[in-house]
Amino acid sequence: MQEPPVRQAHDGLELPAIGFGTYQVKGFDGAEAIASALDTGYRLLDTAVNYENEGTIGKAIRMSDVPREDILVTSKLPGRFHQYDKVHLAVEESLCRMGLDYVDLYLIHWPNPSQGLYVEAWQGLIDACNDGLIRHIGVSNFLPGHIEMLSQATGVIPAVNQVELHPFFQQNEIRQYDEEHGIITEAWSPLGRANQMLRNKVILEIANKHGASAVQTILRWHVQIGDVSIPKSLNPERQRENLFLWDFELDKEDMKRMSLLDNPEGRSRAQDSRWHEEM
Repeated sequence: MQEPPVRQAHDGLELPAIGFGTYQVKGFDGAEAIASALDTGYRLLDTAVNYENEGTIGKAIRMSDVPREDILVTSKLPGRFHQYDKVHLAVEESLCRMGLDYVDLYLIHWPNPSQGLYVEAWQGLIDACNDGLIRHIGVSNFLPGHIEMLSQATGVIPAVNQVELHPFFQQNEIRQYDEEHGIITEAWSPLGRANQMLRNKVILEIANKHGASAVQTILRWHVQIGDVSIPKSLNPERQRENLFLWDFELDKEDMKRMSLLDNPEGRSRAQDSRWHEEM
């Protein structure tokens, strides 16, 4: 199976264009599903403190035959740990839960702007990175203005910005900003409201044209716009299908039709970074 293309950030971080999301993937069954994903070919795992499954991630890594150094592990700092003196301990606890010596990528999960602490949380991640606990640092759900605040205060630009991104909510402004600053845009909820999106007439027509599934068509769209997507599936066959995207390519007309699906109200949930708070 052909490997996904690699995205590179300004700091040298390289991520495969397709990773594996683990939201709500928990326990022994979850560990088996994640280990299956690793054995199928996924090398990027995405978790968060608030997913309450970092232990599951660690167990899956130990179950898999894939060497630790070949796996890229991402976790995320919740709002309740934004105070500078809490950041280092939060990262240490993530490592303890996963049984790892370092995390490849650690993100601030949400800016929580009304709290006004995301800059000091960023400084805490910078220092944890300097201490060797983290290899690379980034953000999640940050708008360009939030990132400018980080850059102005610390001189350090995130390597990754993980945001909701799918054909119904294409985040063109953020993707352009990230590209201009060497930031990898990573898509959470890459299939959006999946039940709705997988029945969309345009997507189904494009999928039928290429002999692909609707899911493959959406993930191929992500590959071609240049982001990193992190689909989730507990089914080994679907895990393989989600990586098998290289025997077809969306043409200019396909991409144009997909671009017209964008909608400023297309969020999967009412989570706007300008006011959403997650502790």
